[in-house]
Formats: sequence, structure tokens, C-alpha cells
Amino acid sequence: MCLANPNLFVISGGPGAGKTTTLLELARLGFPHAPEVARQIIQEQVQSGGTALPWADTAAYTDLMLRRSIESFREHTPAPEPWFADRGIPDTLCYARRIGLPDTRPIQLACRRFRYAPLVFLAPPWKAIYQTDNERKQDFAEAEQTYDGLAEVYRECGYRTLELPRLSPLARARFILRHLPPRC
Repeated sequence: MCLANPNLFVISGGPGAGKTTTLLELARLGFPHAPEVARQIIQEQVQSGGTALPWADTAAYTDLMLRRSIESFREHTPAPEPWFADRGIPDTLCYARRIGLPDTRPIQLACRRFRYAPLVFLAPPWKAIYQTDNERKQDFAEAEQTYDGLAEVYRECGYRTLELPRLSPLARARFILRHLPPRC
């Protein structure tokens, strides 16, 4: 059974590309968003001494990412008005492929079963704003590779992707809002 949420728009892209900052700008304009589950997991695991981390037990981290992404999708479905998601279930598939997880079938099934709005916004790598932090340890080259993998996975999953311009958060938010489908 497929569960579609045509008003839940994913904003994805490699690490450090300004996704969350753009989502905060959209929230300031009155558009709610679902936070990034991967960052929450990392913060929780570090705080509790857990090992389900991208630099420790990657399989456990991937499993948690999938489960929490599905929970987030269900929590925000249905969305009567446009909502935004900081990453989506296909991000988990991209990560699983990047780490060479041998069996991605459960993730692929979830990607087919839980459907976001058909248009996905992708924030491209942007060296001028890129920085690492406690949860983001990838270098810029890895951010570029992640972006390429995400663009491929979202298209493979049947989504149309639109790259965000390298502009201010407000200009990006306005760009997104201009590209939302008209509401009846």
C-alpha cells in the first residue's frame, strides 16, 4: 500500500548546503517544517553514549534513520497545506549506498511506499557557506559526492528535482514558494 502526501515537500542536498537555514526562513514566513532526523539521531546518540552513528555503527545508524524518517513522514501526513521536510526517506537510501550496505531492499520499499510531493528541492554544494560541526564531519568533496548521490536517488525514486540557487536564505525561500504547485 502506498501512502502519498502531496503537500509534504522535501528539501535535501549534501551536508552544509544551507537546507536547515532555508527551512528556518520558510518557517519565519509561516510555513512549518519537519526537522532533520539524522542530526537528531546523532545528537541523541552522542548524548547517551550510543554507537548508532555515521562514524561508528553505520548499519544501526541507517536503521534508526529509516525508522525515524518513516515516523516523521507519518506524523506529518496528511498535510492540508504545504509542509517542508528537512530530508526524506530517499536520503536514507543514498546514505546506505554510500556506506555499501549490502541489503537496501527495506529502504527501497519504504521509498516506494511513502511518497512525498513529486517536486523535491535540492540544495547544491556551496563552498562559500560550507563548514563542519559536531554532527557534520564530512569534507567538502564528500558533500559534493553526497549531493550527486541524492540527485540520482530522488530521480530514481520518481521525483522531479529542482536545484536551489546559491542565494540568501530569504531568496531561496521565495524561490521555493514560487515553484510550489498552485493550490485550488
